Amino acid sequence: MKISTLHLIFLAVLISVLILPGAIFAQQETAASIAVNPAQQKWVLVIHGGAGGPVKGTMSAAEEKAYLSKLDEALKVGGAILSAGGTSMDAVESAVRFMEDCPLFNAGKGAVLNENGKAELDAAIMDGRTGMAGSVAGVTTIKNPVTAARRVMEKTNHVMLVGGGAEKFAKTQGLEMVDPSYFITPARLDAWKKSREVQPKTPVKTQPSMEKHGTVGAVALDQQGNLAAATSTGGLMGKMAGRVGDSPIIGSGTYANNKTCAVSATGHGEFFMRNVVAYDLSALMEYRGMPLEEAGKMEIMEKLKNLKADGGLIAVDREGNITMPFNTNAMFRGFMRSGGEQQTAIY
Repeated sequence: MKISTLHLIFLAVLISVLILPGAIFAQQETAASIAVNPAQQKWVLVIHGGAGGPVKGTMSAAEEKAYLSKLDEALKVGGAILSAGGTSMDAVESAVRFMEDCPLFNAGKGAVLNENGKAELDAAIMDGRTGMAGSVAGVTTIKNPVTAARRVMEKTNHVMLVGGGAEKFAKTQGLEMVDPSYFITPARLDAWKKSREVQPKTPVKTQPSMEKHGTVGAVALDQQGNLAAATSTGGLMGKMAGRVGDSPIIGSGTYANNKTCAVSATGHGEFFMRNVVAYDLSALMEYRGMPLEEAGKMEIMEKLKNLKADGGLIAVDREGNITMPFNTNAMFRGFMRSGGEQQTAIY
């Protein structure tokens, strides 16, 4: 059968009507998905190694160099994950783990000792994308409490586990366990002995200024636009056995919400708990429309300072803006951004 020119024209029109719109739609959908990604290529990592302590000029040049070097290494550990397209959760956990393993900081190995000369550790982590969080408190044998906190978040129906219960759970998860003596360094033991000479029968009340450094933490924005925060600490030198600070308390020392920001705090924990500082910062942004930097300054430089509370925090918002306010002599801190910008500081 011969097909006339008219038939061919009719078939061509029919094909264009039935097929091309789908092809055009598919092209538009692909173009839209591609267009989203370049806008999210930016990433940010911010870390801290504690607020309080040394007046500028009292640390030796060698000490300052050592701290700045380790902060730089922690940034590179987390930054490598973010630059490769990894998650903010992986980045903050890895950066905090690095600082837990470094004896210079008051978290993990090198943590301060309680009234009995024992290291009791706290840690928390929060996912700004899902709102899920996990924490551990008062642990003495978990090598990396921040990883245990993440397992609590991911593998249980709970948010916080403490003491022996947290350690039993960590073992079931195959996490590395250590003897309590692992956390004690000669410098920390010496500091504890000196604190006993000052107040031999009662725990040293909250005096973060006695220490050059405190809590460690990290906050991050990944290439997918998700926020996360993690915090880990040994607490206060000479604290009462069983004392838990703000670090593992979600909303006090650790908080993350994709709508607003991710926060990790450091300082006089009792005040951060009473004022729910990390969540309050987020709430100022969400309900009052306050910019990140303004909200951070209000928390640290106004609210806490008026209460005569020492401390600081680091935070990053969903746009990649950062703030690192502190009202103490120093705060060990640093940040790294996509594009290569990186900075560490103490004062």
